[in-house]
Amino acid sequence: MKILAVETSGEHCSVALSIKGQLYHRDAASDQRQSGLLIDMIQALLSDCRVLASELNGIAYGCGPGSFTGLRVACGVVQGIAAGLNLPVVGIPTLTALAHQATRDRVVCCIDARMKEVYHAAFERVSGTTWKVVMEPAVYSPESLPTLPGKDWQGLGNGFAAYEPALQALYGAQLSSIDKRCYPHAKQVAQLSEPIFAAGGGGKAEEASLLYVRDKVALTIHERSLLKQ
Repeated sequence: MKILAVETSGEHCSVALSIKGQLYHRDAASDQRQSGLLIDMIQALLSDCRVLASELNGIAYGCGPGSFTGLRVACGVVQGIAAGLNLPVVGIPTLTALAHQATRDRVVCCIDARMKEVYHAAFERVSGTTWKVVMEPAVYSPESLPTLPGKDWQGLGNGFAAYEPALQALYGAQLSSIDKRCYPHAKQVAQLSEPIFAAGGGGKAEEASLLYVRDKVALTIHERSLLKQ
């Protein structure tokens, strides 16, 4: 099975190709240039692996939450490729993909959502690529984050760097380790999609959707000026 995966929900743009479970990937700092990077990266990765687009069995993408622009770029590119090749698509939640990088079985993910907020979710590993959602993906101010049950949680994501004092005050005693530099990657999107595709899952290209947890994706000029104060 050959699966292409893309992830552009934040400041990094990544693509991955899974060939019978073997992963190959490319990634780059996007600087909001995902639309210019993504297609070139996909073409380069397929070329490097000597795989034709027509040989793909499915396409997976990070479906959010994350940057509105980045998510739309990924969804649009995936829809275009999948529709042309009549391939199934699978959306993998951004925070689940981040959790799948964990070295422990209890994970709390916090990604800087800008606007003085974080994207947050908590998971427990059941087995392999199966994760139990302890706290659903949502957006919070760092001071209003929900409390975690128990101890031995691993913290992942740049939210722990952006809002370190608030998160340490809330979760410090419950965290066994923190990786502030960890970010969602297409490698984990590919891994999490594999059992879905293997079971015959995946939707049509036109059914590809995104997970938004923030109702408001744009600020007025006045609101932006307040955030700078």
